[in-house]
Amino acid sequence: MGHLYSRRAFMGGTLAAGLAGAAAGKPATQSSPIAGDVVPFHGAHQSGVTAPPRAPQQQGVFVAYDVTAGSRRELTELFRTLTARARFLTGGGPAHPAPHSSGSGLLGSTLVPDGLTMTVAVGSSLFDGRFGLAGHKPVELVPMRAFAHDDLNPAECHGDLLVQLCANHSDALVNALIDLHAHAGDLMRQRWRIDGFRSPQRPSGTPRDLLGFHDDVANHFLTDVRGRIDRFVWTHPPSPEPAWTTGGTYQVVRIVRFDLDEWDRVPVSRQQKIIGRHKVTGVPLNGGTDENSPVVYDREGEVMPFNCHVRLANPQTTDSRFAAPNPYVPAKVPPVHIWRRSYQYMRAPDVNGRMDAGHAFCCFQRRLRTYVDMQRRLEHEMLVPFITPTGGGYFFVLPGVTDDRDHYARTLLT
Repeated sequence: MGHLYSRRAFMGGTLAAGLAGAAAGKPATQSSPIAGDVVPFHGAHQSGVTAPPRAPQQQGVFVAYDVTAGSRRELTELFRTLTARARFLTGGGPAHPAPHSSGSGLLGSTLVPDGLTMTVAVGSSLFDGRFGLAGHKPVELVPMRAFAHDDLNPAECHGDLLVQLCANHSDALVNALIDLHAHAGDLMRQRWRIDGFRSPQRPSGTPRDLLGFHDDVANHFLTDVRGRIDRFVWTHPPSPEPAWTTGGTYQVVRIVRFDLDEWDRVPVSRQQKIIGRHKVTGVPLNGGTDENSPVVYDREGEVMPFNCHVRLANPQTTDSRFAAPNPYVPAKVPPVHIWRRSYQYMRAPDVNGRMDAGHAFCCFQRRLRTYVDMQRRLEHEMLVPFITPTGGGYFFVLPGVTDDRDHYARTLLT
């Protein structure tokens, strides 16, 4: 009976409906990925952070867990199990159900990879006294604190582990979560989950968020120049971080609820001033040909307001082109480079019948401080009245699994 209860608690009862609903009605396009897509699992870094770089999978889910393992040996067993399941789920093949399980059968007798990636990260609470890891905690890894305008729900914050699953279709995610519970549910318990989706190109460029603006536009600054992802995303020597962290990265997840009723009442011209980009094209307000055009800030703040989203997120005050006083920004702020991998979400309405929809914001960076400093500036942005962060956490993505003999967290636990 205990096993049945933990299974219901793990799945939360609405997973299949939530993920399937997010995917419904999405037409296939010429560039749509196919079910047989395989993203390589082995490597120095976990592939789910940056692959595929230009067109991330349209379905995603973030699941935080509390580890229930009772010893370091059981914790190692958990990471070995997660590794084995991730290796299989991302590579595909004949289905092999866990003991005492008939398998979900969602994907048929042979599992297709469907572009699935699985990213495993650890929270600061894993480094308490339970497993003797206190001296190995990443230097900047701390519990996420509330910023000025947050309304955090403790039940949707933090966690010992975070598993991010992304795939081309929702059934692959449902199958993966059922599989993880069947094989590892005795050693970890779900704490919170947010299901997300990404829109296809409409009509071109990066997908749009629920505010109607292009999202994750700035990623091209990291992919267009060789070596920038290594420099700004991955942990590597020389570094104050523990040696085991090499090849990992800090991950931030923020559940941000949008007040779409109020936003829709704002004229588009005002919305564009709030964001700093044209709504239809994504072109910066300073001009250009497309969303990837260089952002140039006017010194007076009339074209690109000092407290618009784009300008506060990346002030670039050390660049002579943008060296204009900004009352919301310290004198010297270098260019900000983070790797975004966000999804949109829509859940059941609240008790007052208002939509619960918004942004499952996710980003990766070599230093957590990069994000924290950016978010402190964004406490002053014009978008604040329309958004409410309600959950999430800070995590450290484990280094990649290099080969068949390796497993998640091996360098941490040995």
